[in-house]
Amino acid sequence: MLEPSAQNPNYLIPPLSPPPPSPPPPLEPSPPSSTPTKHNHLFSLLSKRPSLRVTSEFDSDNRIFFHKVSCKLFDNLAKLKLSFVNNGKREISDPQLALTSKYLSIHYDPEEQNALIKSSFDVGPMLHFKAAHDVKAQQGEVAMVANLADPSYAVEVSSPVPYVGLPKATIRFPMGEVTLEEREEEEVPKTLSINGILKTPILNGVCAAHYNDEELKLRYSYKDGAMSFIPSISLPSNALSFAFKRRFSPSDKLSYWYNIDSNDWSAVYKHTYEKDFKFKAGYDSEVRLGWASLWVGDENGKAKTAPMKMKVQFMLQVPQDDIKSSVLMFRVKKRWDIL
Repeated sequence: MLEPSAQNPNYLIPPLSPPPPSPPPPLEPSPPSSTPTKHNHLFSLLSKRPSLRVTSEFDSDNRIFFHKVSCKLFDNLAKLKLSFVNNGKREISDPQLALTSKYLSIHYDPEEQNALIKSSFDVGPMLHFKAAHDVKAQQGEVAMVANLADPSYAVEVSSPVPYVGLPKATIRFPMGEVTLEEREEEEVPKTLSINGILKTPILNGVCAAHYNDEELKLRYSYKDGAMSFIPSISLPSNALSFAFKRRFSPSDKLSYWYNIDSNDWSAVYKHTYEKDFKFKAGYDSEVRLGWASLWVGDENGKAKTAPMKMKVQFMLQVPQDDIKSSVLMFRVKKRWDIL
């Protein structure tokens, strides 16, 4: 509404008659609602420019570069990744393109002109569905997993597509799992095979029995705060071996493995300094090779968690029979974030 002086320039002199009533002030437009509509939310997802992440890795042994370019789409609803190999002649090979999301993933091989499609989602509070399909081979697999009231109990039933024979069933429980599967071999009728793993605590350790393809492997693992002792035997071959691990301090550890039948053995000493530096040295009698390795950056972590987002490994290999042919190799992995 305008100021009074603008309505009547002689407002200081009393008027002879009351002035006409002033018009009501115009209605101001209401501010836009702070709650975004579906249209605005969809527009923001499509207009937001994704950030690129480039990871390059060089292996001096093979003298090749491995590159990976990835970006997150639609406000992290999906991820697009392109990877390829670049050799010393700048030739590109093994390209792979992948689009992954929470429920669906597509892996495409341009050289083979083939795609692998995978899907996974919850059907209900206790049922989970999984499926995979190879487009070129026209083959796949579907599976349904049922989780019981206790999370440690589950039943999984899977079947190949196209359907052939009985489905495979796996039962998981706290002490292990058992798998029932129908197999067909040449000149042998279809049989029902049983594979499984059973674990149980015995004498301050854990005893595990692994049965697979008519071979039984028994393993006992004893572990305390500073030492681990793991003997194992395979039946019916009676192959016996044992592993020994000793931790001298939080940063020093020695591992030893010995096969009694072949007299082959190996030993590894590991020293870590904080999180990003690790030194390892070892010897393998089967290949008669000694080696030493130095990691800068977490060996099992990703490049994004390493200092300057870069991991480096130096490795020296010394053959016992020909020391002069020793080889020094290195690997470098670097990541860049491009906004």
